[in-house]
Amino acid sequence: MKIKKILLNKWIDPALITHHLAKKFGDEGLAWLDSDGKDNGEWSIIGIKPKKIIQSRDTNNLDKNNNPFNNLKDINEGFWIGWLSYEAAVYVEPKNPWRKSEMATLWIASYDPIIKCNLIKKEIIIEGTNLDEVMNYKNTIIKIDTLEENIIKTNLNFDFSKINLDEMAEKFQKNILELKKLISLGDLFQANLTTKCEIESSKNYSPLDIYFKIRRKLRAPFGGIILNNNDNYKEAVLSTSPERFIKIDNKNFVESRPIKGTRSRDKDLHQDALNAIDLITNEKDRAENIMIVDLIRNDLSKVCETGSIMVPEILKLESFLKVHHLTSVIRGKLKKNKNWLDLLKACWPGGSITGAPKLRSCQRLFELEECERGPYCGSFLKLDWNGEFDSNILIRSFLIKDKKINIYAGCGIVTDSNPEEETNELKWKLLPLIDALK
Repeated sequence: MKIKKILLNKWIDPALITHHLAKKFGDEGLAWLDSDGKDNGEWSIIGIKPKKIIQSRDTNNLDKNNNPFNNLKDINEGFWIGWLSYEAAVYVEPKNPWRKSEMATLWIASYDPIIKCNLIKKEIIIEGTNLDEVMNYKNTIIKIDTLEENIIKTNLNFDFSKINLDEMAEKFQKNILELKKLISLGDLFQANLTTKCEIESSKNYSPLDIYFKIRRKLRAPFGGIILNNNDNYKEAVLSTSPERFIKIDNKNFVESRPIKGTRSRDKDLHQDALNAIDLITNEKDRAENIMIVDLIRNDLSKVCETGSIMVPEILKLESFLKVHHLTSVIRGKLKKNKNWLDLLKACWPGGSITGAPKLRSCQRLFELEECERGPYCGSFLKLDWNGEFDSNILIRSFLIKDKKINIYAGCGIVTDSNPEEETNELKWKLLPLIDALK
């Protein structure tokens, strides 16, 4: 497959490009992998007018036609972007209980051409297999008036009346106590407990307009939006995730960057530094992070060469606009007879959003959590022309179904978790997401 590339001689913000292309071509099947221009956030990638779409739905019946991993085998060469839902795990571990997701278990589409914006170098590259189409995109983009940025809609109104954080906190604390009891009995070691709040749009807003509003306050290295509004479906996933799940380069080297351990940022610089120090010295957070590192090392060992797995960075402080995180890095080399899909299946669902042991924690979370996760705690997927694969963990994300917006958050629970402190953490994870819509 020969790829034609054109480098534009002017810089235009990716938000403006996306806005303009959606207005010109329509937003059906739009995918925009947005980023923040910082570490691990160099590229913003835009796909419009998908050439082909592959979907899987109805996870409960284990129909082979709905198996997302089987459907991913049908992917041909090209540039693909999509999402995979948490409940796809039913096809990996069918003996465990899993809920049915209202949203697509798998939605992935091929794009040709694709627009790549380098946020650090301020370069825009258009890539595709057809030179005429690449040139058409170029001519469309270079005509964009940068003054149009002021007409992007962000004056949107939402109904927050269904949110009751105190009631949510009470239920969350009860579940924490139940998990701590199970941990004390040796049933499991750690579990990532989650919950959600629901918001409604006062009007039938475009998910893209909603994302424009969100990104004014929240930017992250693995953010973006994917719209599934084809074939009468009206659903979208909006992400402000800081976490990479798994990446494979064109030499088959693998990387995962799990996040475990969080503290809020503070406007007071002294207090902000104290929050960071508290995080990196806290035994509970450090132990939890190391536990997940071991879990992911084990997942990678299923498909990576013996002796290739290493941990070059552990318990590294990473600071974002609203939170401090502890991040570790695990790397390995994929076996010659394995590919990105083998790796994805071996690691699904992600260890940082399940717990340890993984299957047991998933079972207990199924018993305690009241609703499906859907794409939340799943992943955005990206497969490049050259076979390079990248994915995030869909935390700090918004799931849109018709006029409803679901926002989730979670906390890792271990034996010495303090229910009140964990609930406070849950609140200050949710509040910036809620505030981004105000």
